[in-house]
Order: sequence, then C-alpha cells, then structure tokens
Amino acid sequence: MTEYDYIIIGGGASGLLLADALGSDPYFREKRIAIFEKEPQKGNDRTWCFWEPEAGRFDALLHRKWSVLRFRGPEYDRSIPMQHYTYKMLRGSDFYREYHSRIARYPNVEVRFETVTSLKDTGQVARLSTEKGDYCAPRVFSSVSFLPSEHLMQPYPLLQQHFLGWFIRTKEAIFDPDAATFMDFSIPQKGNTRFMYILPFSPTEALVEYTLFSETLLAKDEYEEALKSYIHSDLGCEEYEILETEQGSIPMTVNKFNKADSAHITHIGIAGGWAKPSTGYTFWNTSQKVPKLVDALKKDKSLKMSQNSKFWYYDRLLLDVLTRENAEGSKVFLSLFRNLNPEIILKFLNEETNLAEDFRIINNSPKAMFIRAFLKALLRSSY
Repeated sequence: MTEYDYIIIGGGASGLLLADALGSDPYFREKRIAIFEKEPQKGNDRTWCFWEPEAGRFDALLHRKWSVLRFRGPEYDRSIPMQHYTYKMLRGSDFYREYHSRIARYPNVEVRFETVTSLKDTGQVARLSTEKGDYCAPRVFSSVSFLPSEHLMQPYPLLQQHFLGWFIRTKEAIFDPDAATFMDFSIPQKGNTRFMYILPFSPTEALVEYTLFSETLLAKDEYEEALKSYIHSDLGCEEYEILETEQGSIPMTVNKFNKADSAHITHIGIAGGWAKPSTGYTFWNTSQKVPKLVDALKKDKSLKMSQNSKFWYYDRLLLDVLTRENAEGSKVFLSLFRNLNPEIILKFLNEETNLAEDFRIINNSPKAMFIRAFLKALLRSSY
C-alpha cells in the first residue's frame, strides 16, 4: 500500500485549487501529496461564472467578462450597467491547463490518473482503492461522495439546478456582446422554475443555456427542443452551428453534506456542500473556502465548515418556497429584479450583505409565498 500525508480525490475546481494551495505553501513542503483524477484530458467540460467587485486572482484566465446584466420576464426586459461588480466567465479547459501546470512544479505533489473505486475510514487512516492499487493517508479530501445520497439529503428539501447549454455560432449578428442575460423567464414555465441564460462572446457567438430549478431532470430531447424553440422564436435565428455543449445538475439544498465526513475524510466542492444552496453557484464559494480549509489544517483546527449562518436560513426559506410553489419561482426573482439594483442581489448571493441590506431583499420579495413557507416550516420543525 502506498502512503501519503494528504490525498485529494477529484481534479475539478476544488481539488486543483486545494492541490495548488498545499503545494505552494512552504508549511507543507515536506508532506507527500497526491491528487487522483480519472483522465488526463477533460477538455472544456464546464464553465464557471462568478462576480466580484474588483480585479481578482483568476482574471488572467478569464474567457470573457461583462459589466451589463440583462433580466427578462413576461412584459419585462431590463439591461443594467453595473457600477461595482463584474460578471466573469472561466472555461474549464483554461483552468485545468493552468492549474496542472502549476502543480507540476511542486516536487511534493503527485498527480495520479486513476479512478477511485472505494474510500473508507479505517479508524487510523483513510484508505482508498483504484484499479491499480491501494493507497492511504491520515487525511483525504474528496470531491466525490461514496455514500448514497439518501443518507445526506435529509431532512430538508432537495432541488436540482439542471441545464443544457449550447455554444453556438450564428450567421447573423444577433447578440449584444456587452450584456450577459442572467435570467430570462419569458419562456414557458410548465410547472417549474425555468429560464434561459445567455453569455455572448461576440455578435455571432454565445452560450445559450436552458436551466431549471426542480426536483426531477428532463429527458435530453426536452432540453434540446426548448433551446431550439428559444433560438428560433425569441432570438429570431434561423441558421446556427453548435460548437460545443455542456450539461449538468447541481444539488440545491441546505442539508449538511459534512455528515459524510469522518476523522480522516473531509469532503470538498459540491460533495462538501460548497455550492450555494439557493443558486447552485460553486466556483466563488470554493475559491473562498479552500484558503480557510488550508488555514484550519495548519492550525490543527476542525475542518468542518460552519453552515448555520444567517444565509443558511435565508437559503432554507427560499428552497422551501421553490419546493412548495415551484411554478411560481420566476415571481420571486422577477420581484427582486424589478425593485432592486441587481448589485445588491449579487452581494446578497455572495453572502456579503449586512442586516439593513438583507431587509431590503426580504422586503422586496413576494411576502405571501415566504410567509406560507415559513409557517409550514414552523409546523414541521423549529427554525
């Protein structure tokens, strides 16, 4: 059995950011670190978007950024220049290339392209197996959960943010490359919260993505038909080429993923509950949590991330609303976009608002829906 001091399972954003943080820190220079990844080349399998008020650490890797956000719904269409925030997009292929290049420079970090088939805490160390052998370490960080989800997804609601996106090139110039469409609720809702998301790269190229917040996924052809209809009817586009596709599903829940952690195993990324419960955005949270995790490791503190902040309760209430009245979700978001500057909404979603700003968000939400959800939650359990 091969032994390491630290093992990281998964070479996505959380795994690579953690490997880079450990490898670049002199504190861990004498530690043996391994990161396990399934395959050497994943290509551009995903994009990550986030927003921040200033220049940031990932700016050199950005594929595109926007300072205007567009919000659309029935009888509503508004493009708003942002004064303080910039919306940023990072392509997976660019991120992987950069961070694998960085990690290759650390003599104490080894990348192993092997599929982990099992992981368990023996009480003394964490032990994992791949098709090539067995490995152990006193501390394993895993972005993959090996427990059945039903063990973790209790007692609070679980929705999925699921989507299919097409990177398209059109014959005619139909996009405004300066404005990203954050949410377009003008499409048929069909009993769920559904919207289109558009990231334009030029007048003729964009990512057009069909996104839902709901409990169950759709058949692939349903996503495709919705995209075709929108591109034809709403964008007025007859001819286009699909360059790439991306598809995914992100859990939206306040259930505590760290119930899967043990003395020698810590889950990170989506498997660690790092996705923002009410939106599914994960990259920004991950970039903020990795330094805290490394700091706790150096100080020999608990590695469990606290989840019971005021924002946990806000997320819980919104998810209760979306679960009980899923067809009305568009009303929640459009109510906020109509009445507030989107920058305070983005600040709230980044969990950076103060109580006065929280009150503005709450005061401009559909109160009846939230009161119903709150009262039902009180009957079920105490807030």
